[in-house]
Amino acid sequence: MKRKIYILLIMLVAIAPSCKKNLDIPPMNIVSDADIFGSISGVESYMARMYSELPMEDFKWSPTGTFNTYYFGSPAQITGEALSRDPQPLTENNPETSSIKTLWANSYILIREANYFMATLPNYASNFGDAQVTSWLAEARFIRAATYFALVKRYGGVPLVDKLLTQPGQSIDDITKNIDDLMVPRASEAGIYDFIGTDLDEAYNKLPETNKAGRANKYAAAALKSRAMLYAGSIAKYNTIALSSGSALVCGIPTSKAITYFKAAYDAANLLNGKYSLYLKNWAAGDKTAQYTNFVNTFIDATSPENIFIRQYKFPDAVHWYDVNNVPRQISTSVSSETSPTLNFVEMFEGMPKNDDGTIKTVDASGKYILYDNVTDLFANAEPRLRATVILPGDAFSNVNIDIRRGIYTGSTSGGINKLVPFGSTAAYPTATVVSSPSSTQTPYTLPNGTKMNPAGLSGYFTNTSGSAGSISGFLVRKYLVPNKPVAEIANNHSDQSWIELRYAEVLLNKAEAAYELNTLGQTGTYTADALSIINQIRSRAGASTLTSISSINDIRMERRKELAFENKTYWDLKRWRIFDKEQNGTTWRVLNPFYTAETGKYFFDPRLDERNTRFTFDPKWYYEEIPASVISKSPNIIQNPGY
Repeated sequence: MKRKIYILLIMLVAIAPSCKKNLDIPPMNIVSDADIFGSISGVESYMARMYSELPMEDFKWSPTGTFNTYYFGSPAQITGEALSRDPQPLTENNPETSSIKTLWANSYILIREANYFMATLPNYASNFGDAQVTSWLAEARFIRAATYFALVKRYGGVPLVDKLLTQPGQSIDDITKNIDDLMVPRASEAGIYDFIGTDLDEAYNKLPETNKAGRANKYAAAALKSRAMLYAGSIAKYNTIALSSGSALVCGIPTSKAITYFKAAYDAANLLNGKYSLYLKNWAAGDKTAQYTNFVNTFIDATSPENIFIRQYKFPDAVHWYDVNNVPRQISTSVSSETSPTLNFVEMFEGMPKNDDGTIKTVDASGKYILYDNVTDLFANAEPRLRATVILPGDAFSNVNIDIRRGIYTGSTSGGINKLVPFGSTAAYPTATVVSSPSSTQTPYTLPNGTKMNPAGLSGYFTNTSGSAGSISGFLVRKYLVPNKPVAEIANNHSDQSWIELRYAEVLLNKAEAAYELNTLGQTGTYTADALSIINQIRSRAGASTLTSISSINDIRMERRKELAFENKTYWDLKRWRIFDKEQNGTTWRVLNPFYTAETGKYFFDPRLDERNTRFTFDPKWYYEEIPASVISKSPNIIQNPGY
């Protein structure tokens, strides 16, 4: 293919005149347009390449801001959903600066790929049917819109390139003569969202109702529009950072546009009515086990009627490492247990004893620990969606009871057990009455009845968290894990479950939030009733109680956080709601430590701050990320975002 103008334009200016004519000689191994666009296989190959390059926060998205690179850690640790043994950005000692150094350049390469496709394919349209050409062009629009959304949600307004700026075969003289035309300034943030909306409308109108797995159909375009427009509406309503470049408001959207964007999100979600449905294949009313199984299978059943747009993986050609990174240690000792959900997250769910302030209740009225016969008893009535999202202490995974324990209490239980450390304390547990283990190579403790027990169980907590894989919060992630997988297949680059980028539950939640926001902005209609009905659909499937009313936007936000947990959506929700700094700054997340009492053979739980005392932070300037310095240096028309 004659896409020879990937060379940086600034570099072209510096090329000596004597070299120019040589650059116009095609390499011997170049692939021509006719080779690509002259056959279905060629076009499909081009299309597959574009899909593979979509900047999607899937299994391979790292909290350090990279795509498609193996990493130790968990993206959920930057949102408060979980802790991870391997520290990543957003801590006081490891702040976020510019999260993705290569995203800008890679996105514009992909945008040019899409523009080139749309400009070139019509020249070869006679090789194919009209419907096929129309569908391919619409897919390219979907890819371009998705790429611009990845840019705008990070940087605000970016240069808008909706056509080829250079043509194949164009001479270096012609390019350098018009170099100023290539230095496109940043468009307004609202302008980028409007462009995304237009591209997705065109895609919706021209894409088929069904497509190959991993490829966009018309409803994927509508679903993505509901997400993007909801984001734009939130920025218009909640953002307070403003930056102009010329006449363009590149950071910030006028508040007057909030209604327009929320209405667009609501309308786009409605386009999926009757086309998709919540996964209910295993669901049964009043049956917690069935509801748990149903939610587990939502993420591993390839035939789910909830899946709108997925990224496919297939061993051994296209793989990831989610299982080995997250299974309990007693299932696989290779890496494991990187995602340890926080108690703060677990407390969002219902079905466990709670104090008046909503925190989990673990002590009685006299301040003594409540003792349980079984480690699973505290969560016996927990919402099934919680069990399907989080592995709870003692719960089963792959037909194994997951053994999570902080230690063995060896003191007297006569008269009850007082708090080991005060609430809010960062102190260590008393070694006189608590036997723990520094690592996974632990020494079993001999109980009064002569049996032996590992102080930290088989899956942690190990106090030497830097060198031992195991839970560090009392919990482990469950969502997306494939049960009963052979241990030999739980290895780096052996996982191949599909990533669900767009699923119907999110679209419903987009609609509910947009509806509620429209009502708060004075719009009349069925918005309040719609929001309540949707939230209760989601809660009913989850096995939670239904609501009689929605008291505030926080009810909807809480439902999103529970339903979409560990799907890399909460990070962007916290950003668009502009509450990341309020929730995160100076925060040490809480954990729940299970203890076994040697004297009575019972269990108790101790809620406390993360024992590593890691404090998280979020600088408000990070709502807009830093534009790479290399981009700024190449064009005087690109201005930097505030605070960098």
